[in-house]
Amino acid sequence: MSEDTPVVQDMKIVTFTLGGHMFGIAMTSLLEIREWAEPTPLPGVPHYVRGVTNLRGNVVPVVGLSERLGWAPSETHPRSCILVINIDGKQAGLLVDEMNDIVNVNMAEIQPPPELDGADTSMIAGLVRVVERGGDDDERKSDKDEMVLLIDVPALSLTRHLDAAA
Repeated sequence: MSEDTPVVQDMKIVTFTLGGHMFGIAMTSLLEIREWAEPTPLPGVPHYVRGVTNLRGNVVPVVGLSERLGWAPSETHPRSCILVINIDGKQAGLLVDEMNDIVNVNMAEIQPPPELDGADTSMIAGLVRVVERGGDDDERKSDKDEMVLLIDVPALSLTRHLDAAA
């Protein structure tokens, strides 16, 4: 390999859907995936903090990721789940609509979010195309490209609210 050859660096991401869109977070931020259970509400917390839940003796805030991104609240259903993540050494749960897959992406293929007037893209680390695997059904045999919005976990700015919620 010559000095001019770029080093291909892969990163594992966990993909999930939220509001009909595909998102991803770095696998290194994920601690576990839990079934949806209604959290205990807390007064005086931001609108996107759904409440708290008990995770093996630790009180963990549960955040509606859709609300945190400025969208309408997610409606929970049997496939809803909580992604327990690590944000700056603290745990938080993110409510998502549905888990998808764990995929490898080439970091060189991650594109920055476009700069648009009035748009707050600070919570998006980038966008990357991934191939979603087709199923065994005849209708789902073909693989398809899907644009994934990568969440910048530290940029969610939850830590000042996590102290109040936990």
